[in-house]
Amino acid sequence: MSTTTQAAPPLSTTATRPPRRPRPQLRRWIIAGTAYIVAIIFLLPYLEMIVMAGRPNNELGLATILPKHFTFSNFTTLWSGSGLGGSIGTSLEIAAGGTAIVLLVALPAAYYTARHRFRGRTAFLLLVLATQMFQPAAMLVGLQREFTDFGWPSTLSLVIINAGFNMAFAVWILNAFFSSIPVELEEAAMVDGLGKVGALLRITLPLAAPGIVTALIFTFISAWNEFLVALTLSLGEQTSQQPLTVAINQYIGEYSVDWGHLFAAGLVATIPVIILFAFIERRVVGGLTAGAVK
Repeated sequence: MSTTTQAAPPLSTTATRPPRRPRPQLRRWIIAGTAYIVAIIFLLPYLEMIVMAGRPNNELGLATILPKHFTFSNFTTLWSGSGLGGSIGTSLEIAAGGTAIVLLVALPAAYYTARHRFRGRTAFLLLVLATQMFQPAAMLVGLQREFTDFGWPSTLSLVIINAGFNMAFAVWILNAFFSSIPVELEEAAMVDGLGKVGALLRITLPLAAPGIVTALIFTFISAWNEFLVALTLSLGEQTSQQPLTVAINQYIGEYSVDWGHLFAAGLVATIPVIILFAFIERRVVGGLTAGAVK
């Protein structure tokens, strides 16, 4: 009795073949192209500001993307008689003064809450966080009455108000960063002969530089861009004594808007922040991720 054996059907190679993955080079091109598209979308408003600032007044009503004749007169006439140069100096004083006060107060407060477990510590941090829930518009009348009664200059009043508005954010981010620095580093420095203050200045603060820079840049930008309180306290003053955000408002009239000078002044107002952020962008990224990894 003979038996016949049938050969097994060949295995399908397509069924077991793993799915093809995109080539690494193609993947990089896709990611880079997507990043460029997103960047262009975010840059379009600034490009529109540049085009409008360079468009002559007689071409404002034309439905064209680019002006037929590009002019720089809107930029050059900003400094003649408008007081915009003095407004830039006033904004720098307010932003720099508020940032300095925030760092002087927030640094010791954040360091102490990060290194000590005292009674009421959690309540203190929650109270600091709760101050972020108050909107400046809700306190505007009280702030205006209080600082008017003091008789202080609007610049000094705005320095103190902007410092108060940004204090909570600085304390929280610096507290997280100080908590991520091992206390053993300070103890080793004190064993080597440094005191408590010396260990703080020479060991802890250099390591906390990304968090300090992050608090600095966000406080500066917030004070630089603040408008509502600045408009209320500096109302009626000369343009050169008003912050830049308030001085730009002079180009918006009751019946017409000076679009060319408005966009030109807006571009001038963004330049200091862009320059500051470009210099310390890496440290800002490191500070924002402070305390994320233990």
